[in-house]
Amino acid sequence: MLRTAILLAAAVTAHAEMSCDLSAYKPLDGLTAKLANNALTVNWQGANREPIRAEFTINNGIPTIRELAIRNITLGQNLQPEFQITSGVRRLSTQQAQPLEFLKIDLTPEVVNKEKWNAFWDAPLMVPGRLNTNIDLPRKREEIQLAKAKFSASNCKVKTDGARLEVSFPGVEAGVFSGTLQYTVYKGSNLLRQELIAKTQQPSVAYKFNGGLNGFAIKDDTKVVWRDTARGWQRYAFGGAVNDDSVGLRARNRLAILETNGGSIAVFPPSHKFFFSREIETNLGYVYYRKDSETSLSIGVRQPDKEVGAKPWGISDTVWNRRVGEARGHLHNFALYNAPAGTEQRMPVYFYLSAANARSTHQAVMAFTNDDVYKPLPGYKVLVSHFHFHFNEQLTDSGTIDFEPTWLPVFRDLGINIAILADFHSDGHATDTTTVRLDEQKVYFKGCERFSDKEMLLIPAEEPDANFGGHYMFLFPQPVYYTHGKPKQPQPFLENLPGFGNVYHTSSAAQELDLLNKESALVWQTHPRTKGSTGYPDAIRERDFFKSDRFLGGSFQSLPVDLSEPRICQERCFGLLDDMNNWGKPKYMLAEGDTYMKYPGDETYPQLMVNYVKLNQVPKFRDGWQPVVNALRAGEFFVTTGEVLIHNWALEKNAYSAGVEWNFPPEFAELVYSDGKKVDRQIVNLKDLPPTGTKKLRIPFDPANKKWVRFAVWDSAGNGAFTQPIHLH
Repeated sequence: MLRTAILLAAAVTAHAEMSCDLSAYKPLDGLTAKLANNALTVNWQGANREPIRAEFTINNGIPTIRELAIRNITLGQNLQPEFQITSGVRRLSTQQAQPLEFLKIDLTPEVVNKEKWNAFWDAPLMVPGRLNTNIDLPRKREEIQLAKAKFSASNCKVKTDGARLEVSFPGVEAGVFSGTLQYTVYKGSNLLRQELIAKTQQPSVAYKFNGGLNGFAIKDDTKVVWRDTARGWQRYAFGGAVNDDSVGLRARNRLAILETNGGSIAVFPPSHKFFFSREIETNLGYVYYRKDSETSLSIGVRQPDKEVGAKPWGISDTVWNRRVGEARGHLHNFALYNAPAGTEQRMPVYFYLSAANARSTHQAVMAFTNDDVYKPLPGYKVLVSHFHFHFNEQLTDSGTIDFEPTWLPVFRDLGINIAILADFHSDGHATDTTTVRLDEQKVYFKGCERFSDKEMLLIPAEEPDANFGGHYMFLFPQPVYYTHGKPKQPQPFLENLPGFGNVYHTSSAAQELDLLNKESALVWQTHPRTKGSTGYPDAIRERDFFKSDRFLGGSFQSLPVDLSEPRICQERCFGLLDDMNNWGKPKYMLAEGDTYMKYPGDETYPQLMVNYVKLNQVPKFRDGWQPVVNALRAGEFFVTTGEVLIHNWALEKNAYSAGVEWNFPPEFAELVYSDGKKVDRQIVNLKDLPPTGTKKLRIPFDPANKKWVRFAVWDSAGNGAFTQPIHLH
């Protein structure tokens, strides 16, 4: 009797008339929804006014896409969402704890609970963890939960929001998370966004997710197509055995395409916000397919369970073993996403519907990221910073200054014009005060000069980690020989040495500031308020070197990643940028990579943000790069993920104006300002605008009683760009 009752209840649920709350729905030309025949049918105009249709229903509590079609091509029927969440425990890293202890800040529960959310060296899924990497080790297996989402929807809600339409279904449970499933379509775009929007009430949760759609039919023409890491076209036609697990594809550009029934559907993650901070960009396989039966398959996006080490190199056992150790150490740096209790985490998967074949669809999708290239912008040059390539060691090991490193074509392919390197970090003899270091600097300088050309400038910089506190970057406008260690015998601040010319020796903060002043150089705090700079630059805000014009500010990096925040690095980076400018003189944030070796097969673009610097041409190495230093010091640059560009920004009379360019449907622009104490912002909703467009924004602004103002733009995929603060008085 009990079994019969259960089956009857299931049958009633499966065939009950679907209900939807349409109170927030407003029909638009080219974007409509209609509830009929136990389904919600959404029709919208895609690119080039292509008609697209999605029919949503509920089957035994599971939100189901009864049909997904473009033009007269059905791409899928009876498709159901799938999400899998793996969660662990967030821990403070010992690297963060060390500078706090140096600053005599007690690691109270309150301090640990605050700082752990900025952890970089954390790998919640690595049991038992590596000694001295995190506090409160070892990790335990029972901390890790793997859960597949369970759906129990009984209705839906439809909302028109600008030029987009959202369909949401409540009743999702996935381990420690609970929330809703939401689909979003955009007028003028072939995009369909599927996302799990969920909260956890557990403390210290770090997590990753996989998500996709299952139920695609396997037909004679069905195959999954992708480009491999060498740009070769690959395909799988589902003629093999059924899969036990999802097959992770190391697809270039994080993109797989299902060809079926004469059309295509692409699957991919958000181009930047999907990626948490790492030290290498090895392609771990971010999309998947799974043959579920002889007649059905699934596709989606994924985050793997662990890092894969870089390829070590070197000619001596000592160097080889050290580099192997570094590569394996990356396995213990896989921090996942933050999920503070009560925050609404958004876990999206993008689908792109097409009536064309896979290669045409690939081209259409790649337009959203400008083909994973930082698009040239007249009057600007693309600058990146902070890379530990061990360049001088590579050249020394190779035995020739004409050895081209693997990372150089990566930068060229991305459209980068200027790269600030950072040798002498864990390589070379960084703290040596003799000619041993100077000889290595000479190789470093020669290598950068040899591979700089009309379109690419390699700047030999350094992250000294010496006398200012925390980690910081030195940028000179030309090659400068200097040491920053503790010499065995007293050395003069400046001396002339044969073969090197002027050589500086610094062993104090005062001498480092003197060096920067004499050479018209810049310094900034690298990874501020995290890693080895935890507590900085707050701890030095009253020091003369921080107040100096030589101190540019801090670096911007997507660390940490919290999918509840609409902005990248919302709290740590922008919180510091606003604080620094309230403290005193103008301070800026420069986008940095802070990564190691790169190879052409890596997925570098989604894990890198860049700076567009106001320069008409790339300086020649032999002439120095004072124009780069000057532009940075003047704040004449903007930071971007690449999909959003800003140009011709200016503070006019009673308004702030900026030209904006975007690819994904835009989300909002914001004007952020302060009187020196309180930070306020004016949000401009951009959801009415179509994808792939440009617009001149003019935002009313009264500068009276304001100290500074800055501008930013963000799109619906979490990409963005921001200008540096303009001080008003």
